[in-house]
Amino acid sequence: MAGGAQYAHAQQQMYTMAQATNGLRAELAPERLKQFEWLPGENAYTRAIAANGQQYWVKYTVLGGRALPTTDTLLTLNTLNQQLFSQRPLRALPALHWTDNSHAWFAIGNVLYGGTVTDRMISFSNWCTLPEGVENVTVNPKSRQIAYTVKNNLFLRTADGQEQPITQDTDINIVNGKSVHREEFGIDKGIFFSPQGDLVAFYRMDQRMVNDYPVIDWSVVPAHANIIKYPMAGGKSHEVTLGIYQPSTRKTIFLKTTGEADHYLTCVTWAPDQQSVYVALLNRDQNHLWLNQYSATTGELVKTLFEETDPKYVHPSHPLTFVPGKPDQFIWWSDRDGYTHLYLYNTAGQLQKQLTKGAWVVNELQGFYSAGNEIIITAAKESPMEKHAYAVNLKTAAMRRLDQAAGWHDIQVSGKGDYVLDAYTSKDAPSSAVITGLNGKYQETILKAEDPLKNFKRPEIRQVTLKADDGTPLYGKLILPLNFDSTRQYPVIVYLYNGPNVQLIRNTFPASGNLWYEYMAQRGYIVFTMDGRGSANRGMAFEQATFRQLGTVEMNDQLQGVAYLKSLPYVNQQKMGVHGWSFGGFMTTSLMLRHPGVFQAAVAGGPVIDWSMYEVMYTERYMDTPQQNPEGYANSNLLTQTKNLKGHLMLIHGTNDNVVVWQHSINFLRACVDNGVQVDYFVYPGHLHNVLGKDRVHLMQKITDYFDAQLK
Repeated sequence: MAGGAQYAHAQQQMYTMAQATNGLRAELAPERLKQFEWLPGENAYTRAIAANGQQYWVKYTVLGGRALPTTDTLLTLNTLNQQLFSQRPLRALPALHWTDNSHAWFAIGNVLYGGTVTDRMISFSNWCTLPEGVENVTVNPKSRQIAYTVKNNLFLRTADGQEQPITQDTDINIVNGKSVHREEFGIDKGIFFSPQGDLVAFYRMDQRMVNDYPVIDWSVVPAHANIIKYPMAGGKSHEVTLGIYQPSTRKTIFLKTTGEADHYLTCVTWAPDQQSVYVALLNRDQNHLWLNQYSATTGELVKTLFEETDPKYVHPSHPLTFVPGKPDQFIWWSDRDGYTHLYLYNTAGQLQKQLTKGAWVVNELQGFYSAGNEIIITAAKESPMEKHAYAVNLKTAAMRRLDQAAGWHDIQVSGKGDYVLDAYTSKDAPSSAVITGLNGKYQETILKAEDPLKNFKRPEIRQVTLKADDGTPLYGKLILPLNFDSTRQYPVIVYLYNGPNVQLIRNTFPASGNLWYEYMAQRGYIVFTMDGRGSANRGMAFEQATFRQLGTVEMNDQLQGVAYLKSLPYVNQQKMGVHGWSFGGFMTTSLMLRHPGVFQAAVAGGPVIDWSMYEVMYTERYMDTPQQNPEGYANSNLLTQTKNLKGHLMLIHGTNDNVVVWQHSINFLRACVDNGVQVDYFVYPGHLHNVLGKDRVHLMQKITDYFDAQLK
């Protein structure tokens, strides 16, 4: 009896706004593996652990059940500080990177430190000091060469310590060695070492022809205009080439990528023999792709392996993956059959086999299990709301699932290729990690986190499946207020995004998906969220349903959610609010203007207001250009629809937003003034596209207060 009372008391905590906003990244975060990394060429890994007031780097060797795993304490934080940082001790172990199974490195600012394992211990010394302002530091583990950028030029530090400038452009609008195309197409870097690490390929972006755009720094007096280049839909875009630098000759050649100057160079991949480089060249219309092979010596086109076309768009996002030991075979990602799948090709451009197939998408290709002639992938095969690990046979395409638990699984393949780390989460598993033998004979749980929310009063969460107007199933969540009483009526907040490349409804922890939803449920709200057509992980027909008409099909789907909510007797139809950010901000504003009266209150953060003012790569993929699709742009332009507003709308924007530029909401205010329409508005000085850190607590309090004022 006393124990039951104690348990009930333990579950009485309510979230503070700080906990609801940042808690899952702070004190309410489930325990997770820290700095996990497999060692190259070994079935061993390192991770950082804390115990008895000390921090350690520990190496674990997996012996596959033949014996217990061996454990070596490589170094403590105290010892590291004694070695290198006695004057200014570190408070935490830095991220460790292995170049081989005996050598590792880490960086503090612009200084790199190298470590060597001797007698099962690691000792560090100063490796090198790079220039101030260094960015994009890339260490090649084989050659131990280091490439990096300073401002917009690219440099190389060779293994013997020579500093070589690869580029020396004086125009700030020519950018070398950085990611291009505004990081669309899976591009997240601009430096590509060759397999042996002795050659460097790099992006060179000329953006002199792109319009200048001012982003104002309000922290100084007088305010200062930082001029960036922002290519808007239908306007001039930057021009990209790919250079190859040879340190031994200190010379660079550029690939002769003929065609449109403003096409896209994606999927950059070195051939295993370093004689050529593969590039997926995509036209600006994004509906025609050529997979080309270029000579790494002359830059000449060797051949086009194949082409891909689509009436709407082709969306290459992954480099080629060559099969170990078979330099003439590679794996190619394609959406050609309507879902993202893997295809085995030879270097003559001949399709050998479709490796995966079905009405589901492949999420990641993580490595190879040579003993089984298999690739290791993750995919949404069981459900679009779950991600699981599989091994796929390269010869037969037979698939076998590697995990057992429900949820969302992220995997890493060991350096020797015999094991995987399976780190997963689900509504019932805050954080778990398992080492699994790919031969199916070994499994070891190395982490099973406690529920960090067990002492809080948490709402009931119901899974919801609705149907779009064409019968497509739509997945959502209904979060009910604490102490829910079906005979009462409650205000509702719909949270949405519903744009490309994003999925909100997944089987992860917490089951709600967001502690702010639970915070609002604690305050007496129903919260509803759903992924409509256009969002990720459901295949091309689902995503392309919105093509050339952003904000129409998606709203139809969200209105199906509204109809469902209105069918519930405990929903107060006169107290409904909607909130979203970025594409969700566009959706929120669109619902208020194109379907006025449905919602009584709305908060739109960082909203796209006029797609002709958004970036070329993203917008033209989904909308074509304003010149090609004037009707689609006109229908989605919210500047012309402010007079339709009914209810209360607040817009929020970061003043330094360089993704959805501030002018979107400023122009919206101008249109509201011109039409005599009252709206509410708030800005976050100095913030970019998202309001992060401690100021996010202020943001979520602002949003909560607005809904309380209008819906309670």
